[in-house]
Amino acid sequence: MSHPAGAGTCPVAHGSPADAVGPRIGLHTPEFAADPHGTYRQMRREYGGLVPIELAPGVPATLVIDYRTALRILHDPEHFPADPRGWEGNIPDDSPIKPMMQWYPNALRNSGVTHARYRQAYVASIDGIDLHALHSTVGKIATPLINTFCEAGSVDLVSQYAFPLVFEVLNQMVGCSAELGQRVATGMAALFDTVNAAWGMQTLSEALMELVQLRRAEPGDDVTSRLAHHSSALDDTEMLFNLISFYGAGLEPMQNLITNTLLLMLTDDRFGGDVLGGSLSTRDALDEVLFNDPPMANFCMSYPQQPTLIGNTWLPANQPVLISLSACNNDPAIRFGDHTGNRSHLAWSAGPHACPANSVAYLVAQDAIDQLLDALPDMRMTLRADEVAWRPGPFHRAMATLPVVFPKSPPLPVI
Repeated sequence: MSHPAGAGTCPVAHGSPADAVGPRIGLHTPEFAADPHGTYRQMRREYGGLVPIELAPGVPATLVIDYRTALRILHDPEHFPADPRGWEGNIPDDSPIKPMMQWYPNALRNSGVTHARYRQAYVASIDGIDLHALHSTVGKIATPLINTFCEAGSVDLVSQYAFPLVFEVLNQMVGCSAELGQRVATGMAALFDTVNAAWGMQTLSEALMELVQLRRAEPGDDVTSRLAHHSSALDDTEMLFNLISFYGAGLEPMQNLITNTLLLMLTDDRFGGDVLGGSLSTRDALDEVLFNDPPMANFCMSYPQQPTLIGNTWLPANQPVLISLSACNNDPAIRFGDHTGNRSHLAWSAGPHACPANSVAYLVAQDAIDQLLDALPDMRMTLRADEVAWRPGPFHRAMATLPVVFPKSPPLPVI
């Protein structure tokens, strides 16, 4: 068995055995996307709570699937810092995973005093969002979208509803024009899919830098303006990468939260065969999805700067450690009985890097779902749940499409 540098001949197990137990489990494959929960169960049987994985071809990492171990790591930024600079130098520039994981001057990729400075500005920009006004914004965006397909009797809820709705909500929150926002969305999608990721980062960066310059000159009541004029005095590059983080935390995850919750509500009788007749609420469905199929399934990267012992397992220095939010939430050690209303899941992460926008995400997702189901209560899927295609990618839990049919309905009044 190989040992991490500096570990000597310590007889305990190595957390990421590259050779001893065969190939690593690839999180980037279509097979993993098709059945992640089966893979997590296999991981638990073969490896316990720390699993040797591959994020992209030739990029090793360790995946944490034990709930209590995840909490320990998330609350210990001293031993598990979020700064990847000791790792990224060994990763080829053309690796599809690098643009998503490399160091940037933002709250997500830093620790200590630097993280605190970025996070103060980031949290202040989010705390300034008026949730009452946001509720109205979602309704004003949802109604015209629904009107584009209500008379057709069929729709793909991913591409024709969830994505354009979340994209436009985020654009309005950051003060972004439709044209700039489209470029942002295109770049972010390429980044999350780890396909053409470098092109995605370039596209995203160019659009957001234009937004930064605009909002420095013409501030408004939006996230970008609050970041630009915060006492942390972020420069243009810092502004850019904190905005990328905001879009990254919003666009893909909120879209997936909406669609994964709709999938549950359309296929589970507890939420009613006619959707509105069930005994559980949209909020219950959201929480169940955040437990079982969180939109960011594997994330919260950290990079130990020296070999680190967890239990009887060594984690190598400068190799990514990811938290499987999905697998940890489904850890048999914490899953028993009915958990309706239980919000102890890790979908929002925990510790100093916990998501500061969960109230915003809950509101947008719940309003988007309720608007749709109020307008078209008799929707039904054209596929069985086991026929749904999931997009490959190590980080997200994302459907490719969610096709539904419903009785044709007249357009809704637009207020």
